Amino acid sequence: MATKSISDVMTTQVRTVSPDTSLQEVARIMRDADLGDVLVTENDHLVGIVTDRDMVVRCVAENGNPADHTAGEICSSEVATVPPQSDIRDAVNTMREGAVRRLPVVDGDRVVGVVSMGDLAQAVDEKSALADVSSAAPNR
Repeated sequence: MATKSISDVMTTQVRTVSPDTSLQEVARIMRDADLGDVLVTENDHLVGIVTDRDMVVRCVAENGNPADHTAGEICSSEVATVPPQSDIRDAVNTMREGAVRRLPVVDGDRVVGVVSMGDLAQAVDEKSALADVSSAAPNR
């Protein structure tokens, strides 16, 4: 069996926001698109990533109002990325080294997708607990 590349398993449904987008709007985008992250871009260049956890830890837990804070204020700006032709093992190693759960997939300067731990779990072992959880319907 051929080894899968990131382009085979990545999610292409990517939402981007500018750094000045309010966290309230970011939360709406995540809810409406059923996503746990949005990418922060400026002039079509990746400048960061905001996860649902980032919003809770860096804003809400600090008594911040999501309407008064922006994606640029709380995003993780040192973002590990992988190219779409990367091997799944490369993505796993990058996640491990960076202690991250999601990786933007970039082709040159262009964002083309996101790969998550769940995506990788499903690709490697569809019967694993993480794959089962990752493929389950959202619990809204």
